[in-house]
Amino acid sequence: MLPQPTIVMKFGGTSVADAERIKRAARRIVAQREAGHRVVAVLSARGHTTDELIRAAEEVSPHPDPREMDMLLSTGERISCALCAMAINDLGHRAISLTGSQAGIVTDTSHTKARILDVRAERIVEALEQDKIVLVAGFQGVSTSRDVTTLGRGGSDTTAVALAAAVGAEVCEIYTDVSGVFSADPRIVPDARKLPLVSFEEMLEMAASGAKVLQLRSVEYARTHGVRIHCRSSFEDGPGTYVIGEDETMEHPLITAVTHSTEEARITVVGVPDRPGAAAEIFEALAEANVNVDTIVQNEPRTAGLEAEVSFTCGSDDLRTAETTLAPVIERFGGAKLETDPEVGKVSIIGAGMRSHPGVAAKVFRVLAGEEINIELINTSPIKITCLIRAESVPRAVNALHTAFGLSASDVKREGALGEEAR
Repeated sequence: MLPQPTIVMKFGGTSVADAERIKRAARRIVAQREAGHRVVAVLSARGHTTDELIRAAEEVSPHPDPREMDMLLSTGERISCALCAMAINDLGHRAISLTGSQAGIVTDTSHTKARILDVRAERIVEALEQDKIVLVAGFQGVSTSRDVTTLGRGGSDTTAVALAAAVGAEVCEIYTDVSGVFSADPRIVPDARKLPLVSFEEMLEMAASGAKVLQLRSVEYARTHGVRIHCRSSFEDGPGTYVIGEDETMEHPLITAVTHSTEEARITVVGVPDRPGAAAEIFEALAEANVNVDTIVQNEPRTAGLEAEVSFTCGSDDLRTAETTLAPVIERFGGAKLETDPEVGKVSIIGAGMRSHPGVAAKVFRVLAGEEINIELINTSPIKITCLIRAESVPRAVNALHTAFGLSASDVKREGALGEEAR
């Protein structure tokens, strides 16, 4: 008899926000079990629980200790798992809830933004062999120094993908409050269309550029370990978006999606000494503080011996840490100063077909110019063009680019109709 295939199911915070939604998640989990799958489910904290815990910490401490924050924040996911296990047991199936450490998720020692080093899934496999449904608290693990750690915002996605790789699951299903990955944020572009397939490469660029459907590290982990992701709705039964390997996609559209972020901050170091190693001092300090840096631009002085200027962007939630971290570096430079701008945003176009189509960048710049939107910084990769602009201009830029590149659902239908006529 062939072994039963394993599936990993991850439910986000909105999917388990109240008792009825937890029961709905429990029914979906049980349905997969009754369909012949062994099931591992990963749950996020309910609704706004994590935000409430952060506020509680800030009420007692202006700068909460990172280790204790991890102890506090890890409780939300544990509550979700225990409640869902109770609901599954009431449906006539045996379920067991596990913390991240009990599930064997081993991380590094970076509190609040830990990275998974290993998944020792023996206890999960043992429970599955006992015909149990396994519920694992997302977003957390245990460090090599035996402390509770959390994986950062969206870390439950990474938990799910890591477990799928460890147990050899046929698919990792990410259940969320949207029905898949769209060509743009439907809240900004009402005519955005759902994408049936997205390559890992495209999804990595989309996640890094502001798309919040999947966490960046979860996509990185999935690509590295060959885990197929199915991003789908918690509230309807239709198919969502599959994130798969580049070799599995039959076609590469010119532009797949327009993404954006308004949770950006720009930092400029003015008066950087014009000598080897100066930039390294800046970015080594930021790396040690676990600040993730995105776009970097350095303006070299035209005359030798004069000072340079370095600008970069980071998440707005990292701005205070970056300022604190760079203060001693600025002091060592002597005469340098730090300028910050929290009112910036970025808009990106992403598509694997860009590699073989010249003129895409020119079209992006022309479209933004037509909207009288000034570009402050530009960052590119073979399949992405990102423009840093004023935060208030982001919705206008997203809509203009989405229209200019014909990404709406109506555009696709119109192309399909024309194709039928041609045949």
